[in-house]
Amino acid sequence: MYAVVAITKHGVEIARKLHEKLPDAHIYYTDKFSKGDEEQKGIRLFSGNVRVHLATWFATYRGLILIISLGAVVRMIAPLLKDKKTDPAVVVIDDKAEHVISVLSGHLGGANELTRQVAALLHARPVITTASDVQQTIAVDLFGRSFGWVWENEENLTPVSAAVVNEQHVAIVQESGERHWWTYDAPLPANIRTYGSIAEALKARPDAALVVTHRLLEKEEQAILQHGVLYRPKVIVIGIGCNRGTSAQEIEQVICDTLQQLRFSLKSVKALCTIDLKKDEEGLLAVANKYGWPLIFYTPEQLNAVPIDEPSETVFRYTGAYGVSEPAAKRYSGQQQLVLTKKKSGNVTISVALWEGER
Repeated sequence: MYAVVAITKHGVEIARKLHEKLPDAHIYYTDKFSKGDEEQKGIRLFSGNVRVHLATWFATYRGLILIISLGAVVRMIAPLLKDKKTDPAVVVIDDKAEHVISVLSGHLGGANELTRQVAALLHARPVITTASDVQQTIAVDLFGRSFGWVWENEENLTPVSAAVVNEQHVAIVQESGERHWWTYDAPLPANIRTYGSIAEALKARPDAALVVTHRLLEKEEQAILQHGVLYRPKVIVIGIGCNRGTSAQEIEQVICDTLQQLRFSLKSVKALCTIDLKKDEEGLLAVANKYGWPLIFYTPEQLNAVPIDEPSETVFRYTGAYGVSEPAAKRYSGQQQLVLTKKKSGNVTISVALWEGER
């Protein structure tokens, strides 16, 4: 949710225009320029100095669109700044709506994208100074974010970003995950080169690296991360079955142990898949909730439509499906060959697939 704030006569007109085009945004302006229809339109009035209210808005909203001079905004938000991972996006619009300026949290907070959006609505010029955007190159802290990728070694984000924008040799190794991450019309910058493997990239001795994989790196591969960032794409599909009442602790332990044996990262799990009889299985629900994993349910008919290697008459008698974990993993992933067809461990049965396509 965004807040639009205005304190001048012209700013109020701009805010009212945005109110029509950004219906989900909350509009605030000084009561000095009230037009009498604010309550009807859902516009919020404030009195006194805007600085008094800004701290509350800064802590409440995902982004602030301020129709206030840039210098005044810088002075007002300076005491409120905490961390780029938590500070909201801040965008400034001049009093004639000629320029929309990305001020704070351009990447992680989304201010750059918000600037482009608002500028398009107002037919204004977006002003973005982030080096990677200006140069049309990779934004290291946003790489794969739209796909749900997560990075692991945060401490390397800044030096690797510097290597990218300073046109040093940057290697990209992608073993899994979505491939259409380059969205500019221009070719990939010459200083960024893709390699087929980590070993190949290491031989090229790059200044920095972006590594995209669901695997846990082997000891000899970890040298790439001395000056690299590791990204975890969401590609691991887990099919799972369990006896009624199986604890969350047992389910979680089987998943963690299995992925460790496969040398896969827990951060790359895309979904847990099972039969719809498990919609109220507390252990499964708890594990999915803990990790934020989607929990996908299939009917017995949907599972039986998937060819499997190990159909079970016993499972069919209890569930109406000839298998649960194996066909569930195959159905969601779209793969007929699984990384792990089926493993029984205590009260849990698990299958693992790697997702390769788009959903």
